[in-house]
Amino acid sequence: YENQTKLALVGNWGTTGLTYPKFSDITGRVKLPKETFKPSTGWSWAGEWFISPEKTLLYDVDAGHMTFMEEVFENQMRLPGGQWIGMPEGYTDVNGEKAVPKDDIECPPGWMWEDEEWSKDLKRAVDDQGWEYGITIPPDRRPKSWVPAEKMYHTNRRRRWIRLRRRDLQKMEALRKQRPDESEREGWEYASLFGWKFHLKPKKTDSFRRRRWRRRMEPLEKTGPVAIFALECSLGNVTDDKNDDKSVTTTFGVNRPTISCFFESGTRYHLRCYLYQARDLPAMDKDSFSDPYAIVSFLHQSQKTVTIRNTLNPTWDQTLIFYEVEIFGDPKVTEKSPPNIVVELYDQDTYGADEFMGRSICKPSLVSSPRLAWYPILKGSKAAGELLASFELIRRDKPAIHHIPGQEGDLIHHSHIMDELVFSAAFTESLQHWPEDSDLPYPPPQREPNVFIVPHGIKPALERTAIEILAWGVRNLKSFQLASVTSPSLQVEVGGCMVQSCVIRNQKKNPNFDVNTLFIDVRLPREELYMPPLVIKVIDNRQFGRKPVVGQCTIRSLEEYRCLPDNLEEEPTEEDLETIPHTPRDDVLIDIDDKEPLLLGQEDDFMDWWSKFYASTGERKKCGNYLDKGLDTLQVYDTELEKVDGFEQLADFCQTFKLYRGRTQESESDDPSIVGEFKGMFKIYPLPDDPSTPSPPRQFCLLPPNGIEECVVRVYVIQAYGLQPKDTNGKCDPYVKITLGKKSVNDHDNYIPSTLDPVFGKMYELTCSLPLEKDLKIMLYDYDMLSKDEKIGETVIDLENRFLSRYGARCGLPQSYCVSGVNQWRDQIKPTQLLHRFCQKRNCKLPVYKHDKVIFKGQEYTTADLDEAKPANPHLGPLEERLALLVLRRQGLVHEHVETRPLYSPLQPDIEQGRLQLWVDLFPKSMGPPGPPFNITPRKAKKFFLRCIIWNTHDVILDDVSVTGEKMSDIYVKGWMLGHEGNKQKTDVHYRSLGGEGNFNWRFLFPFHYLPAEQLCTVDKKEHFWSLDKAEMKVPPKLTIQIWDNDKFSFDDYLGCLEMDLNHMLKPAKSPEKCGLELLSQPQDKLVSLFEQKTVKGWWPCVCDRQGETILAGKVEMTLEIVSEQEQDERPAGLGREEPNMNPRLEDPQRPETSFLWFSSPYKTLKFIVWRRFKWLILGLIILFFILLFLGVFLYAFP
Repeated sequence: YENQTKLALVGNWGTTGLTYPKFSDITGRVKLPKETFKPSTGWSWAGEWFISPEKTLLYDVDAGHMTFMEEVFENQMRLPGGQWIGMPEGYTDVNGEKAVPKDDIECPPGWMWEDEEWSKDLKRAVDDQGWEYGITIPPDRRPKSWVPAEKMYHTNRRRRWIRLRRRDLQKMEALRKQRPDESEREGWEYASLFGWKFHLKPKKTDSFRRRRWRRRMEPLEKTGPVAIFALECSLGNVTDDKNDDKSVTTTFGVNRPTISCFFESGTRYHLRCYLYQARDLPAMDKDSFSDPYAIVSFLHQSQKTVTIRNTLNPTWDQTLIFYEVEIFGDPKVTEKSPPNIVVELYDQDTYGADEFMGRSICKPSLVSSPRLAWYPILKGSKAAGELLASFELIRRDKPAIHHIPGQEGDLIHHSHIMDELVFSAAFTESLQHWPEDSDLPYPPPQREPNVFIVPHGIKPALERTAIEILAWGVRNLKSFQLASVTSPSLQVEVGGCMVQSCVIRNQKKNPNFDVNTLFIDVRLPREELYMPPLVIKVIDNRQFGRKPVVGQCTIRSLEEYRCLPDNLEEEPTEEDLETIPHTPRDDVLIDIDDKEPLLLGQEDDFMDWWSKFYASTGERKKCGNYLDKGLDTLQVYDTELEKVDGFEQLADFCQTFKLYRGRTQESESDDPSIVGEFKGMFKIYPLPDDPSTPSPPRQFCLLPPNGIEECVVRVYVIQAYGLQPKDTNGKCDPYVKITLGKKSVNDHDNYIPSTLDPVFGKMYELTCSLPLEKDLKIMLYDYDMLSKDEKIGETVIDLENRFLSRYGARCGLPQSYCVSGVNQWRDQIKPTQLLHRFCQKRNCKLPVYKHDKVIFKGQEYTTADLDEAKPANPHLGPLEERLALLVLRRQGLVHEHVETRPLYSPLQPDIEQGRLQLWVDLFPKSMGPPGPPFNITPRKAKKFFLRCIIWNTHDVILDDVSVTGEKMSDIYVKGWMLGHEGNKQKTDVHYRSLGGEGNFNWRFLFPFHYLPAEQLCTVDKKEHFWSLDKAEMKVPPKLTIQIWDNDKFSFDDYLGCLEMDLNHMLKPAKSPEKCGLELLSQPQDKLVSLFEQKTVKGWWPCVCDRQGETILAGKVEMTLEIVSEQEQDERPAGLGREEPNMNPRLEDPQRPETSFLWFSSPYKTLKFIVWRRFKWLILGLIILFFILLFLGVFLYAFP
C-alpha cells in the first residue's frame, strides 16, 4: 500500500508529515518497499507493479439495484416535560451519524427520483406522525432503543423520511461511455484519519489516502493443472526486512502470496428461471398462512419473485431473467454438469426480519423450453414443500473477454465494476428495451412492469374444468382465540378461483351446511403433474365483521376425484314402482312364529353364534357339526372394515379431511395441530371449451337428508388378542370402555383377569344423534385394584361414514334370510325393501318379481342361483325375500362380517397395542325399531360329574417281598382329571395281593365344567398364591388312573398309569384275558366318546416304562359314567362306598383272607403268613420238643 497525507487539510498530498511507512502492509505498520520483493524459487515476475483498488469500495449500497430507497432520519430533542426542538445534528443516518438534510440530498448521477416528494415511513413501530422515542443516558450521545409510544421522560425522538429513486438507463449508458476522471484512474482511497473507514470519493475532511499496488508471479515451468497446496508449498518467504521486528507472518499468520486463478476468457450464458408455483409450504404465521416469495441465486447473481399473500400454495407464474452470466471453464463440461441454482423461499413479515421457509437445489437445462418439474424444498433435513419450476440456460454466441489484472496498459476503475454490477442488472430487471441485434429469444409477456409470466410453451396446457364440491359439513372444530367456533363457512380455492359456501347458523345444533353443493368453473392443467393443489379454508363468521380462518387443508393430488360425467339412468316409472311391495314405516317388524321350536334335539343346544364364528374362521373343532348343517357363515376380516378392498374406505359419499392451524412446528416429531374435520367430496371433469355447449349433468344429486338423525348403535365386542402386558406377571386384566359423544359405557366390573387374549362376548347398545355424535371410541383398560386403571389402547369408528356410505355398512347382509334360529334377520326392513332403497340411492330401475325369479338390471336371478345343495334349513323365510337378498349380495354391498381393528395408545401412537375383533350395527330410528340382536355371550361351561367305579385290578406288578420271601403288593388306585389335580382321589388298599388281583368296589366322583361345542373343560385357578383373581384355562377332559403299591415306612411305589381323553377313549375289553397292550394301538375310528356313550364298562390296561420299554403294569376294571348336574341331584351317588351309596350300590369287596395289614392283626398274621408257610416245620418242632421233654423227664426221674 502506498500511503500519503495532507497537512492542515489545505496542503497538497504527499509524504511530508507522514507517520507511517511510504509503502507498507494493510495495517500500516510493516514497511514493505517495492524493491525488496523477490520472487520465490521456481517463480518469476509476470509484469510490473500495477494499481488494484479494493473492489469492496466500488460496491455502493445501491449496487446491482434498479430501484433504491433513499432514507434519512429527522431528529429532535427536549428536556423532560419540555417542548420538542431541533438538534444540532438535525438529520442523521440509521446509526446516528450526521447526514445531509433531506432537502439537500441530490439524486446520484445515473439515477432519477421515482417519488416526487419525501414521505414519512409509517410502516414501522411508530406513532401516527412517524415518530419513535427514546432516552439518552450519559455518557451515550444517542438513545440505544426506540419505542413508538411517547412518555414524559423521553428526551429524543426521530422519524424516517424515505424517497424512491430508479436508475436512468440512458444516463447510465452515457456515464459508461464517459472517460473516468483522474482520481478514479489513480486508484486512491480516502479517510479522515488512518484506521477510519475508507471511501473512493475525496472529501474536504480527508487527511489520509492510500492505494494498493499488486504484482503478478508465474511459475517458471508450466506444469498444467496443479493443486493449490502444491503451489503454496513452492512459495518461499518474500520479505527480507530483518530490521523490522514485526513481519507479515507475525501480523497475519501467513507469509505467502495469495494463489489466484485468472481466466483469459469465459462463456457468456443467459438464464431464465420459470417459477410456476409451490405447494405444501409450512405455515410461518399464527394465522396458518405465509406470505411467500422466492430468491433465486445463480453463481454471484440473485433475483426475487413477487410476494403472494396469505397462502401456502403460491402461484407466481413468473419468469426471472439473468441477462448475462459468465461461466468459466470448458463449455462442454458446463453442458454436462452446469452449476446449481439455489431457490430459497422466505415468508415476508411486516415487522421483523423475513423468515426462512426452505431451500431447493435445482439444475438448469440447456434444452430449449424445458418441462416444468417438481423440486423438493428442504428446511434442514425436513421436507418443507415442493416447487414447480424449470430453468433454461442459453449459451450466447459472443464470448466474454475477461479482464486479467496486471496486463500492460490496464487499470481497474469504477467503470469496470459498473459494467459488472449495473448493466447486467439493468437488462435483467428492465427488459423493455430489448436489443434488436440480440442473439437471445424475446422475453415472455409481462403481467405487470418488470414481472414476466411463464411462456405458454412451458406453462402447463389448461382446459376448462368443472369442480363440483359436496360441502357436507364440519366436525370437531376446536376453539380459536379462546372463543368457540359457532358460525363457520367454507372457502375453496384452486387455480386462482375461489368459491364460498353458506354460513352454518349454529354449528353445535347442526354442523351441516344448508346448501351442500358448490361449483367452480376454472381452467386447470390437463396433466396431473402440474395440477395445482386445492385449498380448503374454514372461516368463522363472528361479530363486528371478523372472519378469521380457523382451519385449513391442502389437497395435493386431485387425480382420485376425476370422473367422466355419465348421464344419469332413467328414473323409475310408475309401473316399476307398483311392482315393489311398500311397507309402511310402522310395519317393519318381522313376524316370527315362536310357538314351537323348529329344531328338536340336543344338538341345537350347541348351535350358537360362536359356532357360526368358529365355522367362519376355520376352527372346525369348536363349531361342532355347524357346517354339516349348511348354516350361514360370515366374513372375518383381518383389518378394519374401511380398509377392506372394494369399499373405498367407506368414504364413497364424502371423505374426511383434517383441518390444520398455526405455525408449523420446528421439531420433526411434532405435527401441526389438528383443529377439526371437513366432511365433503369432489368431482372433477372437463367442460366443453364453447360455453354455449350444454354442460354435463351435475354429479352430486339425490343427496340424503342433511338433518339430525337419531340412531341406535349396537357394538358387538367379541375378543381381543396380542394385548400389551400391563402387570408385573406379564398379563393384564382388560375390560371395555365405550364413549359416543357425551355417552359412556364402562364395563369395569366385568374385567377378565390375567390374560392377553380376552374373550369378551359383549353387546353394548347406545343411542346417538348423527352427525353431532359420530365418533365411536372403543377402549380397553387394564384393571388395577390400588392404582388408576391404565389404558391399553383404543380404536375410533366414524359412524357417519358408515351411515352415509352407499355400500350398506350400517348393517351387513347375511347369506340367507332366516326368520328364526341362530341366523335370524336382524335388520329393520326386509330384503325387498332394502333393494328398493338401493335403487333409489343409485337412481336405477326397480326390480321386477315374477314367481320364482327376479329381474334386476337386465339379469335374472332364480332359485337355481340359491345354494340349494346345502341341507334344508327350516329357518328360511319367503322365497321373494331370499331372492332380493341374493340380488343385494351381488351388488358389492357389505356382507355380515367381523372386523379386526388395531388398538393404539396416545402415548405410543405408532405402535400397535393389540387387536380387537368386533362389528357395529347402526339403525336409524326413522326406519323403525331394529330386529333382535345376536347373543354373543361367551359359551358357559356346563357342570358335569364323572362317576368312575374301580371294581377290580388284575395282573398288577408285584413290587414287594414279604418277610417270608413271597412276591406281593399292597395295591390301591388313584385317579384325577386334568386341571383338577387338587381333587385327586384314591381307593382303599388291597393288602398282600399275591397274584396281582385287587378288589375295591370304590367310586370316584369328579365334578368338572365342560363346553360341549368345543369339547373342552374350563378350569379356574390362581396362577400364584398371592393372585387376587382366578384365571380361566381350557383343557381337554382327560382322566388319569394310576396303580400304586402302598408302603408304611417309605414312599409309595408307582406301578402303572392310564390316561384317557373322554372324547376319544380306548374301547375297553370285556375280560382281563382280552386286555393287553394291543388295546393302546386302536385306530381312531374305534375310539369312543364317553359324552356320547354316557356309560362305559370294561377292562383297560395300565402301562409303565421299565428301562425304556413300555410294559403292562396291570389291568383295571372300571365303570365310567357322565352325568349332568341335574342327574346328579336326581340320582345321587357318594364317594367311595359312603352314603348315598346308590346308582349303583357298592358292596364291600370280597377280598381273600390274606388281605390284611400284618402288624394290625397278629392272629391273622400267624394264621395266614407263618402257619401256612411253616406248618410242617412248626409241627416237627413241636413233636421234637415233646420228645426231648419226655426224655428229659425220663432221665430226671430215673433212679
